[in-house]
Amino acid sequence: MNHSFNAGRLVKLLALAPLFLVGIVNLAHAEAWPTKPVTIVVPFPAGGTTDVLARAIAVKLGPVLGQSVIVDNRPGAGATLGAALVAKAAPDGHTMLMGAVHHTIATSVYKKMSYDFQKDFAPITTVALVPNVLVVSTSKPYKNVSDLVADAKAAPGKLSYGSNGNGTAQHLIGTQFQQISGTTILHVPYKGSAPLTTDMLGGQIDMSFDTITPVLPFIKQGKLRPLAITTAKRSSVLPDVPTMQEAGISGLDIGTWFGLLVPAATPKEITQRLNKEIVQIIKSGEFQKQMAEIGAEPVGNTPAEMARQIQEETEKFAGLVRAGNVKIE
Repeated sequence: MNHSFNAGRLVKLLALAPLFLVGIVNLAHAEAWPTKPVTIVVPFPAGGTTDVLARAIAVKLGPVLGQSVIVDNRPGAGATLGAALVAKAAPDGHTMLMGAVHHTIATSVYKKMSYDFQKDFAPITTVALVPNVLVVSTSKPYKNVSDLVADAKAAPGKLSYGSNGNGTAQHLIGTQFQQISGTTILHVPYKGSAPLTTDMLGGQIDMSFDTITPVLPFIKQGKLRPLAITTAKRSSVLPDVPTMQEAGISGLDIGTWFGLLVPAATPKEITQRLNKEIVQIIKSGEFQKQMAEIGAEPVGNTPAEMARQIQEETEKFAGLVRAGNVKIE
């Protein structure tokens, strides 16, 4: 009787052994991690807000982890190229994506994607929120939104706006701006803020709805003129610039958030450690001051809160994409 009981118990224990081993291996990986440099993939060229935030985190995260943290710029396809690379990366905590609101829009805009933004990534934390701003070159005659709308209505398709790519927040803001104002403005997609701003300063395009960070230095130098903030409240770094609502474009309220994610199968011990270390950086006085200077509002939330934010924004933008009939093959 005892023999059969022990044998049965042994069979059960052997059946559970692989589960115990998986747990031990995961724990060992988490304790040893990181074993090599950590990479933050930025799906835009250097110089834009995504890049600036990634580098601000990387500088402070490296010493905490005891490994260098490298920023790898992989622009293209409306930020989906870099995201696809991270989705396929080894889920060992050595590769992160500096994701953004653009990824929640791309889900509805692109017909075919090699990854599912909600299923193939594990959120770490939202780093910051940055308002977008409608800017024109100071060589243009527009002093306010009304002037620009009047000119756009007088000659449909004559004016153009640049974005950081098809399916990005700037693209959708431009689409919604046209819907509300009853204008037709040509959309010109770029791979990122740097080439877009260069062309705007050179007069190749008339305006952009970019985030504040990359255009702020040119606003301060008097080369770009801000006409309106695209969020419901004014920006602390541009307090004299009206919101779209105040400028007569009612119902336009879109800003840009940026946050870190890892491949979905990354061990929970690693994602928890990353959240803890990165949130501490975000909450630090030095980082907060740095963000204030570039017009960013630091966040530093939990993975669950970021996941909820992604789900809500994906649903919201799906509605806007349908309403604006925005499609990309």
